[in-house]
Amino acid sequence: MIVHIDTLDTPGLEVFATLTEAQLRNRLDPGRGIFIAESPKVIRVALDAGLTPVALLCEERHITGDAADIIARHPDMPVYTGSRELLSALTGYTLTRGVLCAMKRPEAPSLDKVLEGAGRVAVIDSVTDTTNIGAIFRSAAALGIDAVLLTPTSCDPLNRRAVRVSMGSVFLVPWTWLGADAPGAVPYDEVRRHGFRTVAMALRDDSVAIDAPVLAAEPRLAIVLGTEGDGLADHAIAGADYVARIPMAHGVDSLNVAAASAVAFWELRKKTAAQSVS
Repeated sequence: MIVHIDTLDTPGLEVFATLTEAQLRNRLDPGRGIFIAESPKVIRVALDAGLTPVALLCEERHITGDAADIIARHPDMPVYTGSRELLSALTGYTLTRGVLCAMKRPEAPSLDKVLEGAGRVAVIDSVTDTTNIGAIFRSAAALGIDAVLLTPTSCDPLNRRAVRVSMGSVFLVPWTWLGADAPGAVPYDEVRRHGFRTVAMALRDDSVAIDAPVLAAEPRLAIVLGTEGDGLADHAIAGADYVARIPMAHGVDSLNVAAASAVAFWELRKKTAAQSVS
């Protein structure tokens, strides 16, 4: 259903313009929550993962162009369209590839379901930068991480920018929030109860190198990543089974958390027998 707009007051546009990320998420009633997927490629990944679209916002030229196949998949979905200038005024930014899709927020799965059969998982502890969250998810999907777990103090992976930076990887890797199954519990204890050992990524004198054989030998390992500036809190490091560091050169003291996650995911991935021999 194509809806041509020439005013910012058109009913139905609120989800794209006036609602904040917190309002879209709808903490009081998660079942009615919405998130925004940006760009045709990301929207297709979400649809292929089984997510439900609510409405589309796109430039007119994309109706028969980049968004044509998306519209064809859901012909009853409202498609709001107008000039590039009007849409930029509506959203407050220039649309990436000219297409936005409001989608129903999926219910977060239980920790039991997310960790079933997993061997390598990432634990994101208090990372609040949306770009870093998106980049971590993209690396997790590309480098074989089985699941991602987030503390409640971390950024929402379905934040619009996080979704875009991840290139839709947030729809490819199972993830959930820690603390949902056992409110008030120490997050790492939840992971341990599922048979995982934890390795905190931190620069400490007692840390082992990221390529230490003892880490690779763990059948179930949770890789714990901390905040962008201060890293993991002391109590988080003390509560981990291992502390690991990425060796640095040229006096560089650390890597951005997204870059560090990619290195850790690659080095600590579950290796096959053939990879171990090589």
